[in-house]
Amino acid sequence: MIRSMTGFARVERQYDFGRLSWEMRSVNHRYLDFGLRLPEEFRPLESDIRKRLGEYLSRGKIEATLRFSAAASSAGSALELNQSLARELLDVHGELSQLAGSEEQPDLGHLLKWPGLIEEKRPDPAPLQAAALALLSEAAQELLDGRTREGEQMANAVRERLEGVTELTGQIRSWLPDIRAALKQRMLERVDDLPLPLDPGRVEQEVAILAQKIDVDEELDRLDAHVAEVYRVLGLSEPVGRRLDFLMQEFNRESNTLSSKSVDQRTTQAAVDLKVLIEQMREQVQNVE
Repeated sequence: MIRSMTGFARVERQYDFGRLSWEMRSVNHRYLDFGLRLPEEFRPLESDIRKRLGEYLSRGKIEATLRFSAAASSAGSALELNQSLARELLDVHGELSQLAGSEEQPDLGHLLKWPGLIEEKRPDPAPLQAAALALLSEAAQELLDGRTREGEQMANAVRERLEGVTELTGQIRSWLPDIRAALKQRMLERVDDLPLPLDPGRVEQEVAILAQKIDVDEELDRLDAHVAEVYRVLGLSEPVGRRLDFLMQEFNRESNTLSSKSVDQRTTQAAVDLKVLIEQMREQVQNVE
């Protein structure tokens, strides 16, 4: 099973304290990279969010956005009077007025500016943050499911190209005896055109040397081995994008060698067709997790 690195997910839920929504997008990337957009009250969760996403994803560039709309009925931040401090300030004011022989009333405006007299009480952030992390898990699972579905389509596309590669290698193998016979015949015809006769043993030796130079049996065997390995890798449950990318490089190497050794129009065309199939697979593999 392979997974794509491209995906999208969005989950939204209404709570007593308001509405939370996660929106996530992912594209291909060499490593696992996060871009987080969080409301200020959720900033302390950033490390937990990264850790949670890492449990679901192993590769790709992930853009995750959290939105929060507080409910109109929910209690926001509230101002509270520090009554003990207020009493102390009033007692001090009374003592000072008594010493000064004055009955002046305390200036409440000035007292309100006293540090710590008015305290801002915020609601407990723990339930809000816990809900955001739980909803994040749902969004990450939805993103993973989408990447898995797209990965299945990519795997099918790769398998179709592998069938084409196998068909081409089989055709080339079937052509090789005729190609070798035709090569020998052309050389013999050229020898017959020479003014001086050549030793038949020397002719056979030259034909054998040339046949060795154009021999592609090893390349065809390696191509078959690469095809079998790709089939095996497609069935693994672990991330295999880098391994498939390496195999595509090996496919290219063998196809280039096959093309360079070609002395027949059929094998030349087959080598071109093979490169087209490999490039189509490589385009798919570039987006595999």
